[in-house]
Amino acid sequence: MQIIFGPVNSRRFGKSLGIDLSPSKKQCNFDCLYCELAPAKTMDSYEDVVSIEEIMDALKNTLGEHQDIDALTVTANGEPTLYPHLSELMDEINKVKGNIKTLILSNAANIHEPYIQEALQKFDTVKLSLDCATGRCLKRLDRAHKSIDVEDIKSGMLTFKEKFLKPLIIEILIVKGVNDGEEEIKALNEYLLTLKPTRIDIGTIDRPPAYYVEPLSYEDLRAISLKFDRTLPVYIASRKTVTGKASAYSNEDILETIKKRPLTLDDIEVLFDEESKRRLEKLVDTKVIKTENCAGYDFFVQNP
Repeated sequence: MQIIFGPVNSRRFGKSLGIDLSPSKKQCNFDCLYCELAPAKTMDSYEDVVSIEEIMDALKNTLGEHQDIDALTVTANGEPTLYPHLSELMDEINKVKGNIKTLILSNAANIHEPYIQEALQKFDTVKLSLDCATGRCLKRLDRAHKSIDVEDIKSGMLTFKEKFLKPLIIEILIVKGVNDGEEEIKALNEYLLTLKPTRIDIGTIDRPPAYYVEPLSYEDLRAISLKFDRTLPVYIASRKTVTGKASAYSNEDILETIKKRPLTLDDIEVLFDEESKRRLEKLVDTKVIKTENCAGYDFFVQNP
């Protein structure tokens, strides 16, 4: 039973350790089509609970071996907010973490519950999934437990955002033919304009899924990103499936592209040929374009 895993090197968070709150088996209130874990019956509470003492002993031992950890990521084989002692666990972690940053990856199914919001306040960064903004999509894609309502998720996020003054990141995983249609993207866009998260990561399947579903290409994700309001800080998190070749962009093309959707260096690597990259560099040097950091990623934007 491995509670602590890693460390792994992350460009955003540095050297990171994972903390698995459900190391023995999958315990989740979702059974997502794209999950890399085997299908399992959804649950609204953990059946197998690891004690705070076990987790803290494992964490302290690992921190004793690694003196240069930058981040601790709380996750689970399932949903970490179902762990019944999350708030108390974070009190203990915060006593020993020092300057190490903490992050949780949650599906947000119970974000409307006050005790969940209280626990999440104790993290430095919170990353919540929101694959769907409609109940029909939530049932089809995330296969949520019967007690979960998408409207509770959306209202809970809004309430939490009012209180949480640190980075709040929303993750949307898009599956071909399921939540990539106009209706779902429009519903997500309208809601996210109200929520105003720090950053929005859109991605697709990059591991073998539990059920037969298909990923989108980078080009498809890029097209979807353009359907979101340009004021939303959208980051394309998946670039493994690139079908096209890098293109030539004039100065005007570069400015128009960035006007539609700010680009990251990863986007530039996929979209721009070498000459276009040199043009971008000159535009940055002459301060026509600048970079803005958004929760760990630098975006190229036009100077006002």
